Amino acid sequence: MRTINYFSIKFEDDKFIFLDQTKLPHQEVYVATEDYERIAVAIEKLEVRGAPLIGVSAAYGLALSLKNIKSQNVEEVFYKAYNRLSSTRPTAVNLFMALDHLKTIFETRENDDDMYQLLLSEAKNLHSADKEKCRLIGLNALPLFTKKANVLTHCNTGLLATAGDGTAFNVIKTASEHGLINMVFVDETRPLFQGSRLTAFELEKHNIPFNIQTDSCAAVLMQQGKIDLVVTGADRIALNGDTANKIGTYALAVLCNFHNIPFYIAAPTTTIDRKTISGADIKIEFRNKLELLSINGNRITSENYEAFTPAFDVTPSHLIRGIITDEQVYFSPYNFLR
Repeated sequence: MRTINYFSIKFEDDKFIFLDQTKLPHQEVYVATEDYERIAVAIEKLEVRGAPLIGVSAAYGLALSLKNIKSQNVEEVFYKAYNRLSSTRPTAVNLFMALDHLKTIFETRENDDDMYQLLLSEAKNLHSADKEKCRLIGLNALPLFTKKANVLTHCNTGLLATAGDGTAFNVIKTASEHGLINMVFVDETRPLFQGSRLTAFELEKHNIPFNIQTDSCAAVLMQQGKIDLVVTGADRIALNGDTANKIGTYALAVLCNFHNIPFYIAAPTTTIDRKTISGADIKIEFRNKLELLSINGNRITSENYEAFTPAFDVTPSHLIRGIITDEQVYFSPYNFLR
């Protein structure tokens, strides 16, 4: 078995350490920090990304905000850090769930003694819990594979997007370990190439066969009968099953519906937003247009041009064959109120 010699985040020697994903796959650069502002910037710049990983990272950042803080400044510092971290990425619900979890603990504290250690312990608990959720997602998906399959995936959903082995990626990884993967087709995932840079990097690390294609090739692959199923991650799932994920996911679901190919979402139960009724209520993040108009700082067209730059789209629940979670695989009609 191959030794996997990379990690997305860890907490060691009282410091938060993360892999700067913007430099992958050419450089594996790790950054160590005790500063919640540096963690906030890392989330905004997509040095740290993926809904579950954002949530855990923000929790560590919020805990670190109280390191070496005198008791009289605790509340001021805590809420400043909470507001800063919660402003980084609006669509990923795991961010707010993690921050609100620590906020509840902070607000119900009996005193300010060892608040840093208390919040740090909770951040570590969230980290461990996400690892377990990833493992269960992979196992729960196994019955969906009835033969050795060609799978198409979009964006990145592996260790680089979670605190564990991934969501949709771990569906693929676990299936591969059981001899159920023939080939993985990886959307490059424009404009920031999370597929060709990150998912390909992880598939290579795990020795899983893959091909990279432009996002617009998905239709041709389906037309030629080369895709058995599609599985992607999610950044927020509404109570009716509508799902926000990386831009381009909705198009895949429409294509799957046309070609009668199963389309699955894989996500931990923490990604189900029980305050959001439907996809119409999901706030979509828009990115700086230069991410589209340039690549690695090199302009590919005029910066004067306007650009449409949503980071996510919403897939209606009726296009989703199943939602794979750590609890079970849910099938339509979805009703997460039950």
